[in-house]
Amino acid sequence: MRIVIVGGGKLGHQIARNMLDRKYDVRLIEKDKLKCMRLANELDAEVLCGDGTEIEVLDDAGTKNADCFIAVTGSDQDNLVASQLAKKEFRAAKVIIRANDPRNLEALRTLGSAIAVSSTEIITNLIEQEVDAAELHLLATLNKGKAAICAMTLPEGSALDGVSLKDITLPRGSLIISLVRNDTMVIPNGYTIVQSGDEIVAVCEDEGQKELMKILSAKR
Repeated sequence: MRIVIVGGGKLGHQIARNMLDRKYDVRLIEKDKLKCMRLANELDAEVLCGDGTEIEVLDDAGTKNADCFIAVTGSDQDNLVASQLAKKEFRAAKVIIRANDPRNLEALRTLGSAIAVSSTEIITNLIEQEVDAAELHLLATLNKGKAAICAMTLPEGSALDGVSLKDITLPRGSLIISLVRNDTMVIPNGYTIVQSGDEIVAVCEDEGQKELMKILSAKR
């Protein structure tokens, strides 16, 4: 898997190291020359010194062939521009954008057509998930990013279509707290039957986020 990361700060460095530990091909873009030198010395990854909001720099980093593009600079505006370019100009398979200010999450998600998050652990989990960015929404992080409230629309042909909540085996520490169907919110119980197209809102601890997304995105 090829990963392109824009932003060589603490978060970008940590994600790059996590992905390198998984033996992925990592390209890191950072415009500060001193940071680039440090990153090149500390990481076994290709580090490009340049502005991640410029098409030429993104092209040099191999964004066109990226399986996952991650914008995690300290500027929400730069992250938005970089993610828009990756999505629209380079057709990156998956685009994840960091919101430095949680109040910008919804705007970044809407304008950037990307998965907008504010937690390091959630970003790491999302990279390896085959989840459509249009279906996954991070609503809030809890306990310093160790848990999250997220919403996901069950796909057409969902494996959960017609299944009662009591019959769905959720990861430990996970709980479905509501669902939205035909613009109407329902507070479910164990006998509530879910359908394809339902928007499921769940709270989940970090350890179970990966498995929860897999369950909710599964098709028959």
